Amino acid sequence: MVMSKGAAAEWRSFWLLPFAAALGYSTSVIHVYSMGPFIEPLQQAFGWSRGQISFGLTIASFISAIFCVPVGILVDRIGPRRVGLIGVLLMSGAFALLGTMTGTTANWVALWVIVALGTLWVQATVWTSAVASRFEASRGLAFAITLSGAALSAAVAPVLAAWLIGGYGWRTAFVAMGGIWAALVFPFLLLCFRGAHDGGASQHATTTSPVKVLKGVTLSQGLRSPTLYKLLLASGLFSFTAIGAVVHFVPILTDSGATPLAAAGVAALVGVFSIFGRLGTGFLLDRFPGHIVGALAFMLPIVSALLLLFDGANPLSQAVAAAALGLTVGSEVDVIAFLAAKHFGLRSFGALYGALVMALSLGTAFGPLAAGTVFDRFDSYAPFLMLAIVLMGVSATALFSLGLAPETAETAARSP
Repeated sequence: MVMSKGAAAEWRSFWLLPFAAALGYSTSVIHVYSMGPFIEPLQQAFGWSRGQISFGLTIASFISAIFCVPVGILVDRIGPRRVGLIGVLLMSGAFALLGTMTGTTANWVALWVIVALGTLWVQATVWTSAVASRFEASRGLAFAITLSGAALSAAVAPVLAAWLIGGYGWRTAFVAMGGIWAALVFPFLLLCFRGAHDGGASQHATTTSPVKVLKGVTLSQGLRSPTLYKLLLASGLFSFTAIGAVVHFVPILTDSGATPLAAAGVAALVGVFSIFGRLGTGFLLDRFPGHIVGALAFMLPIVSALLLLFDGANPLSQAVAAAALGLTVGSEVDVIAFLAAKHFGLRSFGALYGALVMALSLGTAFGPLAAGTVFDRFDSYAPFLMLAIVLMGVSATALFSLGLAPETAETAARSP
């Protein structure tokens, strides 16, 4: 399909921005996607249960969720560049500090509070706000590339963590991963990450380029909209189930007989297929109704759960389950961000999308904890996987019920 003139102009002017934003966004989830390989070493070192270990993610994600809306308002006011540059350094340093844990509950909680403070500055709102301000005709694809940063983490983090743990121990692995991320990401952001909010030149943009940042509903109008609460429901249920499964994916496979390194290799497929999921979803969002694309994408984890429940020891089934989960984990934030921009506009995008990131963060906070607690209670992940099937069905239904965005519906009504 030929790219429209508007989309081509956006990419000519700002083509580096989504790639820089993707690297920034990858920093926000290194603690999520790398935690699986650390679970067994931490159990051996401190005698903790999987639920106790998962509680660290709960702390970080819950605190992050509380401040998602204020951070979104901050991005709306001062621009995403300064927030993102500070955030990458804070988050990388906070992750490296996990290597200093002593094994006491107070120390474990304190370290994850520090991680939470780091995640505040690198949440999806920061990166999508910049991209949304530069892209409109090709916003779906631009979001897809931006949010592929999470896929990069999902593909690289578990394998890198397992390799570092095996060769140098878990303490060094935490420190090394934090240092690697900061060294690779920060310089690229410094050179290439700048949204319309931030002012100044950006690549080949001209001073006459329109900056469409004021259209859309106000914050109070958005808070009164039923659309917001449907998106909140879909976001929270999705991240609760999918991220819970992703964090515990390596233990799920090792419990079925896989070696830790082999399980990490299969888990890396989640990241690989996340890239295809994000790009494919972005392509589809630019061409088909977003609520339909999103609803179909949100049903894919049901396939993963069924395969792990009924054929979890089969390596082929494990790989297909990882691929199906990755395709959805590669699309969920894209779908939510796209629908939020479509239904609410950009006037208060940071704050309203911040509310949706809050729901995603709360799901991330409690999903891994629930999965770990279920295993500790039943010595099996099966009850959690069955719950995932139900909740993903509800999440998909919530998205489908949105219907067309107002301007899309008006355009369709005027069409002959």
